[in-house]
Amino acid sequence: MKGKRRLWLIIVFIIISYMLIYRLESTNSESKNIITDVSRLMPTKIEKVVKGNEEKSIVAALTKAREEDLKVSIAGKRHSQGGHTFYPDGVVLDMTNFDKVLGVDPVNKTVHVESGATWDDIQQAVNPHGLSVKVMQSQNIFTVGGSLSVNAHGRDIRNGSLIETVNWFRLLKPDGDIITVSREENREYFPLVIGGYGLFGVILDVELQLTSDELLTMDTEEMTSDEYEEYFNQHVLSDEKVKMHLARLSTAPDSFLEEMYVTNYKASDQQELYNEYNTLKKEEYTFLTKFLLGLSRDFDWGKDLFWDMQKSFFDKSNGQLETRNNVMRSESEFLEYNGKNDTDILQEYFIPVDEYEEYIDDLRVYLTEEDINLMNITVRYVNRSEEALLSYAKEDMFALVLLINQGMGVKEKKKTGDTIRGMIDITIEHGGSYYLPYYKYPTLDQFHEAYPYAEEFFNYKRTFDPGERFVNLFYEEYGK
Repeated sequence: MKGKRRLWLIIVFIIISYMLIYRLESTNSESKNIITDVSRLMPTKIEKVVKGNEEKSIVAALTKAREEDLKVSIAGKRHSQGGHTFYPDGVVLDMTNFDKVLGVDPVNKTVHVESGATWDDIQQAVNPHGLSVKVMQSQNIFTVGGSLSVNAHGRDIRNGSLIETVNWFRLLKPDGDIITVSREENREYFPLVIGGYGLFGVILDVELQLTSDELLTMDTEEMTSDEYEEYFNQHVLSDEKVKMHLARLSTAPDSFLEEMYVTNYKASDQQELYNEYNTLKKEEYTFLTKFLLGLSRDFDWGKDLFWDMQKSFFDKSNGQLETRNNVMRSESEFLEYNGKNDTDILQEYFIPVDEYEEYIDDLRVYLTEEDINLMNITVRYVNRSEEALLSYAKEDMFALVLLINQGMGVKEKKKTGDTIRGMIDITIEHGGSYYLPYYKYPTLDQFHEAYPYAEEFFNYKRTFDPGERFVNLFYEEYGK
């Protein structure tokens, strides 16, 4: 009896201790109110985070912010890395709980969804109807509202920027009014809000165009970087059977920016087998990918090993059948890295297709002399799309997505920033631009050179939001 009593006392002690520790941690966290994004480079003290669970709570949060004269920023998964989702002493409106798929229309091939829903939520809803998303990022973990705010693009070479697939959306404006925005109704907002980084109001819900899901065949080839431009024009863009495409450029020291392998996803001649493949897949090989990326962060031989294993994997995958939906369900957990003294950041540069070969040559010469821990480069294609005022695709472009590991100290940020500004100079010299959801390394001059309509964009922002209710650190850096 005494033994049982002693055991219960121990259990109660553990529970009470856990609760006290949890309460202390929660209190400290709430009192500090420090928020950051996935890069962890910009920890910022805010007033509070408000969860947007339903429309009336979102409206109420904005009303209260106006009454208290607080700035408002909008957040989804916080994978934008330049302070786009928070502002000092402001309110962060967290939309991730506002996540319902409101309806799928198989006849008109559309989906109606709240802005906090992820692309995975949409895939789960549309897959049973044999439908698929037209445009999204290569990972499906992001919120729809966040993707709209950065005007995302993906692997589909026949559907370019996300803005092209939007029918309409509802917007909660700074004054509290809710309007429907389309290419016909309140159309002045359409090219501003999509690709507008949350500066014009809260996207509440949206209707997106879908396409038919289909069975695709994976086709992979190796080549050198100086062969890619011609190969793409002759064997990818001109081949209507190629639906999706991506390439990888070597960052391994033994083949730095010289070797490539490309993957085309072609419409299969075996569509009758579709039902055997249309179960949505789960993530695979995540542990191995994270392990190899870890080696790449620390060792040059790790980069060589990772590159060789990637080539081997894709060679073995040649001829593999996969549905469109599953091609768009790439691994995402490997993006989550929480090193104590370092972090992974992204950069993305857009370069005209006919400039690619010369651009890579110049980039190789430049980076060979720079001390930057470049771990991966993925190459995609995005066609000209100037509907968004802050469009990155002024013509048909290759998009180079760079994964970089850097230290988190002041000296490390300066070193990385110097190198990135040099890469942006080279990109602009070749008629290119860079993507805006990342850390504030580019100069103001580089920003305006890459985005010639930026001044007009920010003038519209101040016209439609004269009190500057919706702000973030990106706006503070480039829009003030």
